[in-house]
Amino acid sequence: MKKLLLHPAAKPVVFFACLLPFIWLFYSALTNQLGANPAEALIRATGDWTLRFLCIVLAVTPLRVISNTPALARFRRMLGLFVYFYVLLHLLSYSWFDMSFDVADIVKDIIKRPFILVGFAAFLLLTPLAATSFNAAIRQLGAKRWQMLHKLVYLIAGLGLLHFFWMRSGKNDFAEVSVYAAIIAALLGWRVWQRWGRRKRSAGPHPAAARRLQ
Repeated sequence: MKKLLLHPAAKPVVFFACLLPFIWLFYSALTNQLGANPAEALIRATGDWTLRFLCIVLAVTPLRVISNTPALARFRRMLGLFVYFYVLLHLLSYSWFDMSFDVADIVKDIIKRPFILVGFAAFLLLTPLAATSFNAAIRQLGAKRWQMLHKLVYLIAGLGLLHFFWMRSGKNDFAEVSVYAAIIAALLGWRVWQRWGRRKRSAGPHPAAARRLQ
């Protein structure tokens, strides 16, 4: 497995796999296979894939650590850019099919509807992360500041989940929301547990315990 991940062809294969949802949606739109309301189907599907890729990105580090597979880190940046790719498609689909690219109406709709406002806020926060997902940006910002900036992904995950929750609350359908919430909670909970463990180890034994060990 580790050798496969390090193979030169691994990145192109993962890149193509990440494009498959887009290819399928594009083909389905061309062949009228998106159902009775293709506009809604496209908006919904691109939003779903944004959230799915966000979960995949958050899962890279836990999987890398648990499976002791450092090579997985090679794909994190590319997967993060695919989050942005699908959120752009989501925003484009909404702006085109729902709002006919009427900027004034889009602005009014964002302000008027909280779930769209939250989704748009997540998009805005994702933009600097996508713009700095390159080695030149890391060098310019410095590793520490770059890492701090990219911790916004945790806030973005929460906003994306809230956007999805509010969108589904209109139909009183929370089944998928619960699945994504459980996945994101588990992934973020793992990070909290890891950080707590590192702090506990770095703090060393309690002074009283240390005296007993002497």
